[in-house]
Amino acid sequence: MSHHNTQATEEQVLYADILEKGMYAGLAIMIVAFALYVLGVLPPVIPLDEISLYWSTPVHDYLVAINTNFLHWETLPIGWSWMKLLGYGDFLNFLPVAILSGVTILCYIVITPGLFARKDKAMAFMAMAEAIILTLAASGILSGGGH
Repeated sequence: MSHHNTQATEEQVLYADILEKGMYAGLAIMIVAFALYVLGVLPPVIPLDEISLYWSTPVHDYLVAINTNFLHWETLPIGWSWMKLLGYGDFLNFLPVAILSGVTILCYIVITPGLFARKDKAMAFMAMAEAIILTLAASGILSGGGH
């Protein structure tokens, strides 16, 4: 008969604590950003009364349209270029999504030293690899298909 350890490790608790705090922070920022957008505190790039015109547009056509009609940039707004538009209500809403997505990366980075300290090298290397892969994917370096 085997006995399974049902106690969470220190790293698991730390991971869960960071994930919880990050989730609540991201959610709070999402609510504030959406309120700033809907209440018109920050002007949108795409006027609210026109946004529904773009809902069924394929992504590439949407990017071309908003660039042509509103942004007038030399290149299409792809990747992390939305960061330049954080002063606009509609693009400010991307920030909490990025925060929520990045919390997992932070969790892996924070637990890695503890895993090495307790000599769990396999898990430590997997946590490091996960953080690196997710960071590279978020950066756009590891992109596939789409764009």
